[in-house]
Amino acid sequence: MAAAEMITIDGSKGEGGGQILRTSIGLSAVSGKAIRIERIRAGREKPGLMRQHLTAMKAAAEICDAEMIGAELQSQTLQFQPGPVRPGSYEFRVGTAGSATLVLQTVLPALIQAEAPSEIIIEGGTHNQWAPPFDYLQRVFLPLLNRMGPTVEAKLERYGFFPAGGGRIHVTIQPAKMLTGFALLERGAVVSKSARILISNLPLNIAEREAERLARRLNLQPEEVKIDPVTAHGPGNLVFAEFAYEHVTELATGFGRVGTSAEHVAEETVQEIREYLKSPAPVGEYLADQILLPLAMSAAQPHTVRTKRGGSFRAHKLSRHTTTHIDILRMLLPVQIEVSEMESDRVVTVSPVDAV
Repeated sequence: MAAAEMITIDGSKGEGGGQILRTSIGLSAVSGKAIRIERIRAGREKPGLMRQHLTAMKAAAEICDAEMIGAELQSQTLQFQPGPVRPGSYEFRVGTAGSATLVLQTVLPALIQAEAPSEIIIEGGTHNQWAPPFDYLQRVFLPLLNRMGPTVEAKLERYGFFPAGGGRIHVTIQPAKMLTGFALLERGAVVSKSARILISNLPLNIAEREAERLARRLNLQPEEVKIDPVTAHGPGNLVFAEFAYEHVTELATGFGRVGTSAEHVAEETVQEIREYLKSPAPVGEYLADQILLPLAMSAAQPHTVRTKRGGSFRAHKLSRHTTTHIDILRMLLPVQIEVSEMESDRVVTVSPVDAV
C-alpha cells in the first residue's frame, strides 16, 4: 500500500475517540478509498486500539477483503485498503464486554447498499454505559435507517451487561441500491410514553425503587412502567424512558453501577429525557451523531439517481462527537454539511456537492 494514495486522518482530532475509527473505516469500505489513521485515541488514558476497536476493524476488513497494517492492540496507526464489499453471513466476537452495537455501526454502512442480503451475529456487550444500548439501536436508529430504503432487523438473543459481557445480537440486512434522504424537522404528535427497567442478578427492589421514581417524576401511569427481570452472565441494571412521536422516538438511558443509588440512576434518566423535552427539536444529541452518516451516503450518490439525496434534521444541540463526525464525513465523501441556527436549535443540512 502506497501512503501517497491514502487519505490521512488525525485520530486525535476533535473528540479523539473510537468514533473517528468507526466512521473512517466504515466509509472506507463504502467508498473504496484507502485511509491511514494516525494518533489513534492519543488523548485517552489508554491510547491506541482497544479490543472492541480491533473487532470492529477486523469485521470491516472481512466484509470488504481489506488489507490492514497496524491492526493490533494499542496500535496508534492503522492503514486500511478496502476491496469490494462482500455481503453474506458473518459472526464477530468482541471477546469482552466491549460493545456489539459499535461493531455493527462499523460494518452496517457498507452492507446496506451491498449487492445481496447479509446476516450478522455479534457477541459482546449489548448494554454498556459508553455505547448505544441495543434498545436504542432497535427503537430509535433503525426505524429511521429503514425509512431510507434498506430493511435492517435486529434481535437480541442474549443480554450482555458490563463488565461480564456475553451478549449476542442477530441482525439481518436487506440492502437498498439507492438511499432516499429525508427531512426531520418536527416530532409530530405524541404516540406514547413509557419506562422500562432491566434487572439481572440483582435484588428486585432496586428496580422497584427506580420504577417509583420514574413514574412520579415523569408523570407515568403504573401500566406505562415495566420491570423486566432478564437473564445474563453477570449483574446488570438499566433504566429506559421512551417518548415516541409520529416521526421519531427518543430513548433516555440510565445505567446502574456500584456506588450509585437506584434513585440516582432513575433521576439521571429523568434529566436526560427532560433535556430532550426542553426543545421541540425531534433529533436528540445521540441520534444526531448516528443519522449523519446514512444521510451523507445518500447525498454522495450520483446526480443521476432519481431519489432525494441527502436531507436535513433539527437538533437541540450538537455534541463534540457530532462535530468531529461532520469533519470526517466532509473529508471522505463528496458532500457539504451546513449547520444553521433556528431559535435555540440547530438545523443540519446534508447535500451533494453538485447541488451547490
